[in-house]
Amino acid sequence: LSVQMCDMVHEIELERERCENSVRNVTAGCQGMWDNIACWPSAGVGEVVTITCPVYFSYFSDQHKGNLSKTCTADGWTEMHPLDIAVNCGYNLNGTSEDQGKFLWQVKISYTVGYSVSLVSLITAIVILCIFRKLHCTRNYIHMHLFVSFILKAIAVFVKDVVLYEVGEVDDCSSATVGCKVVIVFFQYCIMANFFWLLVEGLYLHALLAVSFFSERKYFWAYILIGWGGPTVFIAAWSVAKAYYYDMGCWDIIESTDMSWWIIKTPILASILVNFILFICIVRILRQKINCPDIGRNESDQYSRLAKSMLLLIPLFGINFIVFAFIPEQVKTELRLIFDLILGSFQGFVVAVLYCFLNGEVQGEIKRKWRRWHLQRYMSSDTKYQHPSISSSNNFSTQITMLTRCSPKTRRASSSCHDDLSCI
Repeated sequence: LSVQMCDMVHEIELERERCENSVRNVTAGCQGMWDNIACWPSAGVGEVVTITCPVYFSYFSDQHKGNLSKTCTADGWTEMHPLDIAVNCGYNLNGTSEDQGKFLWQVKISYTVGYSVSLVSLITAIVILCIFRKLHCTRNYIHMHLFVSFILKAIAVFVKDVVLYEVGEVDDCSSATVGCKVVIVFFQYCIMANFFWLLVEGLYLHALLAVSFFSERKYFWAYILIGWGGPTVFIAAWSVAKAYYYDMGCWDIIESTDMSWWIIKTPILASILVNFILFICIVRILRQKINCPDIGRNESDQYSRLAKSMLLLIPLFGINFIVFAFIPEQVKTELRLIFDLILGSFQGFVVAVLYCFLNGEVQGEIKRKWRRWHLQRYMSSDTKYQHPSISSSNNFSTQITMLTRCSPKTRRASSSCHDDLSCI
């Protein structure tokens, strides 16, 4: 792919610049030089120099920690065959690169399917929460903002794949278009906003359980500011740092020397850590409430409710990201790709299912609307064949029966959003 080739060209150019700035010329022996593959220091005649393979060989194989050797002779450096260089630096002639390419293609197909399923389910969930007025409360508003962050994340992934990995060959890798950089900035913003809204969910639920008198509307705009405003500040700072100090390529390359990456990574890691602490605190509070003597349930029922609450909170708070959050990115690369990309792509779908489709309050409201629509349809069709006086009498008696049967459920459906924790 053209962008991957440009990434490798960029790495080679960095290696060349480092080499030219570090080599020292000598009056006798072999001069230090860049031979278009690696950097060789100056050496005396008869000296054998062994160096590690350049970093850019990682684009061909993960096993690139080999060595290269040259001997300084009176006629200069000995030459190495290009095939020997490739084999020594981890390139497998038996088709390892082809297998790796097949694996990466399967990963791309898998997370594309995952984000597509999440996108459809999240949009459906937002429509459901919007059209039913009795579902309008602060908790569901925060859920909708979280759903929007997942939707933007999925869209950003699709746009980035189209811009970066589905373009034709390019002849000039020295510069990147402004549009390409804007796509990367938008992608990074959506990723951070998703983590911040997971943090808002944790802050809201902890305040709901721990604070006795909690004004939801008072803090709602503070949650908006944290969820959307926080990422704006950090991404803007990162963009300025990249433009002035690390303006290389399409801004999609993460260099070990690029300290601006910590402007993005630090707040994300901090949000994950805070959410993990909130998760522990909320589980402790739930356990205390479950073990309350006023609740007459046996021990098995208590632990089952606690397990259910924990399973619901894990995808909501993004605790699954703890697994690889503090592990170096070079460790378990394939496992990280499967966990972060494939499983992470379905997280939006899981959140939509747990907090909308399986929500008892949502299901009750849908059933109530369905019964009302079915009853109105039946009554409208029945009045066409009945005498007006009889129809009105039957209509009145039917409405009385409906109100008698449905009033308890209606009252329960219209109660406060915080009467039980099953719909959190």
